[in-house]
Amino acid sequence: MPDARLFHVTPSGAAGLGFAAFAVIALPSLAGNRWLSVFTSTGCFVLAAAGVAFMYARLGMVSLAQVGLMGLGGWVMLRLNHAFDWPFEVNLAAAALVTMVFGWIMALPAMRMRGLYLALVTLMAAGGLEIMFSTFQFPNGGEGFWGVKTGSAAAFRRPAPAQSPEDYLRYVAVCATLGFLFIEAHRRLSPGRAWAMIRRSKAAAMAAGVNVTLYKLWAFGISGLLAGGAGGLLAGSLGLLDDATFRAPESVLLFALAVVGGARSWLGVIIAATLYRILPALLNNWGVDADLSFVIFGAGLLHAVITAPDGIAGQVGGLARALVSGRRQEAAR
Repeated sequence: MPDARLFHVTPSGAAGLGFAAFAVIALPSLAGNRWLSVFTSTGCFVLAAAGVAFMYARLGMVSLAQVGLMGLGGWVMLRLNHAFDWPFEVNLAAAALVTMVFGWIMALPAMRMRGLYLALVTLMAAGGLEIMFSTFQFPNGGEGFWGVKTGSAAAFRRPAPAQSPEDYLRYVAVCATLGFLFIEAHRRLSPGRAWAMIRRSKAAAMAAGVNVTLYKLWAFGISGLLAGGAGGLLAGSLGLLDDATFRAPESVLLFALAVVGGARSWLGVIIAATLYRILPALLNNWGVDADLSFVIFGAGLLHAVITAPDGIAGQVGGLARALVSGRRQEAAR
C-alpha cells in the first residue's frame, strides 16, 4: 500500500497547484506578446529556484551556483539542438542529466563543508561557469564542438505541442509543476526522512545508519537536475542565450529571493521567481530604472531575516489562517 502522506495536499501545495492551473489555462490568453516572454522565463526560474530552496529548506545547505548550472543546461540544450536532429524532450533530458552530474562533481569538495565554506565553494563554481560562458559563448548553430558562428543564429526547434509562445508558456508551467511534484515525492519518502535527520544532527543521522554522503550527493543531484531543465527550457524560449544572464551574482540574488519568498513553501518559490523576473520588467514598463529592484530585494531580505523566517509565503499563510480562524469564531457565536 502506498504511503497516504504521499498524496496529501498541503495548503502550500494547493496554492502551488492553483497557480500552475492558472498559468496553464488562463495566463497565456491574458498576457500580451511582450509579457509572454517574461512569464515564460519566470516559469523557468521558478524551476531553478525550487532546486536552491529545496537544498536550503531540507538540508540547510546554501548553493550559490544555481543560475550558473542553468547556463550549463542551456549550453548543452543549444549544442544538442543545433548538432543533432533529436526531439526536444531528449535534448532537455540530456541537458538536465549533464547538470545533475556536474552538481555531483561540485558537491564532492563540499561534502565536509557547510555554511559559509559551502557557499563559497559553490560560488567559485558559478564564477568558473561564468568565465566559460563569457569565453566560449553559447552555441548558435556554428560548426565544431562549440558551435559558434557570426551573424544570425540558426532556428531553434521547439517541441511539437508548444510551437506558439502561448503553448510554450503552458509547456514550461507543466514542466515546473512536474519538478515540484518530483521534489515533493522525495521529501515524503525515505530520502526526505534522511534529509530531516541530517539537518537536525549529522552525528545522530550517522548513528542511525543514514549514509550522509549519499543523501547530500542526492540533494545536489536533484538541484542540478532542476537547474539544467530550467536552463534548457529557457533556451527553448529564447532560441539563443547570452552569458550576461548567468553571471555568478545572479545565483546569489536567486538564493536571497528564495529566502525572501519562503524557501519552505512552494508559494515562496513562485514569489521568488516573480520578484526576480517580473518586478524588474514592471519597473521598466513604468519608466523606472530596473536597478531599483535591488533596493527592494535588499529591504525584503532584511525583513525576512529579522521578522519573517518563513518569508513572504509564511506571512501570507499566517494571515490566511488568522482570517479563517476569525471567521470560524464569528460563525460559532
